[in-house]
Parts: sequence; structure tokens; C-alpha cells
Amino acid sequence: MKTRVYVTLKNGVLDPQGKAIHHALEGLGFSGVNDVRAGKLIELDLADTVRDEEVEAMCRKLLANTVIENFVIERDKVRTEREAAAGEAA
Repeated sequence: MKTRVYVTLKNGVLDPQGKAIHHALEGLGFSGVNDVRAGKLIELDLADTVRDEEVEAMCRKLLANTVIENFVIERDKVRTEREAAAGEAA
């Protein structure tokens, strides 16, 4: 099962990467960007037997620094390209 973990900095935590992106966008002539906050996306391909509690434990123990970061878990049964191609061929 495809599982996505979105990790973002908590409000109030300085984001130098976001500031650098914001500055670069302005330098490239893009206007109207008020602020940028950078984060990360972690994609996991998990067995259907892995419980939500286990995924949350993964986030708390390794994937996110919960002192300064928030995380959101998104689980769905997204078909892989190979599965989609096999389904269309059938």
C-alpha cells in the first residue's frame, strides 16, 4: 500500500531553505509569492498488514523530528504503473 508522509516545520521555526527559495523566486522575476515553507515528502510502499499506529511510530521515531516538525500521513491503494498497465492489457 502506498503511504505518503508529509513533513513540515512547525509554525515559528525558522526555515532557511524556504527563505532561500523565496529569494530565488524573486530573483527570477516571480512576484506575488508572500512566503515559502519547505518540507519533505516520504513515500513508503508498505504491506497491507502494516497498521496506522506502526506508521505513526515510524514518523515519531525516525521520519520526523517532532520537536520542530509536524507530519501528516496519507495512505491509499494507488496502483503502480505496472499494475495499471497489466489491468489495461487484460
